[in-house]
Amino acid sequence: MKFDKPKSIGILVGIVISIFLIGQQLGTLRFLTVLMTGLIVNSNTTEQDIWVIDEVTQNVNALNKIDARIVQELRSIEGVATSYSLVIANTSVTFPGGKTTGVNLVGSDGPVFIAGPHSAKIIEGSLSDLHQDNAIAAEFFNAKDLGVALHRGQAFEINKKAAVVKVLTKNAQGFGGNFMFTSLKNARFYGGLSPDQVSVAVVKIKPGADKQSVINQINQTFYGVKAWDVAELKKSTVSEILVTSNMGVSFGSLIIFATISGFFIIGLTLYSSALDRLVDYGTLKAIGATNGYVTRLILTQALLFAFSGYAMAVLLLFLFKSGVANAGLIINLDLQLNLLLLAITLFMSVGGSLFAVFKIKRLEPASIF
Repeated sequence: MKFDKPKSIGILVGIVISIFLIGQQLGTLRFLTVLMTGLIVNSNTTEQDIWVIDEVTQNVNALNKIDARIVQELRSIEGVATSYSLVIANTSVTFPGGKTTGVNLVGSDGPVFIAGPHSAKIIEGSLSDLHQDNAIAAEFFNAKDLGVALHRGQAFEINKKAAVVKVLTKNAQGFGGNFMFTSLKNARFYGGLSPDQVSVAVVKIKPGADKQSVINQINQTFYGVKAWDVAELKKSTVSEILVTSNMGVSFGSLIIFATISGFFIIGLTLYSSALDRLVDYGTLKAIGATNGYVTRLILTQALLFAFSGYAMAVLLLFLFKSGVANAGLIINLDLQLNLLLLAITLFMSVGGSLFAVFKIKRLEPASIF
């Protein structure tokens, strides 16, 4: 059955706008949740490692200092292969011709450089360059905040002490602040940190050791600290930030509003079209068409609108992804997100078509002739 062109356009526009907005919000939220765990994501740790931090903190972005001796003492725990120190210093950096801004200086010892940057995110230089006394790894996408075009060999100041960019990273970003990486010695020097304290003790377990058992032993042995499974620490961090900042409510309300709006726009448009074509539907039922046949006809139209609108919305999302990537906003449109968006599209389109289905099912052919 032919569908009105203006109403067809209205349905498609409703689907495209709703799905684009939902995809944009979900993609941005996922990017922000990665930034929230940036200290872990940008490090050279693995999912099998254990992070030992102060016992009060549940957010990896708000760490308190712990006794540095714990790093060595952790190696006495059964199942522990080795342990590393990680320090974070809140510093101020100034570039010639740029501006002064705050930076989280993250330090750890080589050659592993457990704190990062992750080797896959280095675009210029290498981890070994960070062994030098004044060597710093800077982030490509932080150039705008710093007011300069970053390059290797660039001299600048950290807390009024001379430093040099030896390594450039890309996508090694943090939440609510910029990251720079260096050696443990440099981080303490620039940040004025005591050698008696660290921010995190990273534990690597022996092959075959039970991670949860090691975590339990650490928590029972040491006072004032807590051992975390990396995945659990990520979840805790994201959960705390989303709740305390109301970010989850903000993104969630926008997504729900877009879904409900699309549902009713599509549903009422299909319902209006059904009212305009009551004679046609009544004729079909008068010549023997069953309610099941008419229902399939309406649902088929709804599915065609759904897949067409979904395809256009996803195309716009990929264009959006390409446009914001140069600014450091990395939107991951993976299969999981695409399937979720398709499910929402089908809910809005097929679900909305039920308004028309219920109307036509109750239609008696004699009432329109």
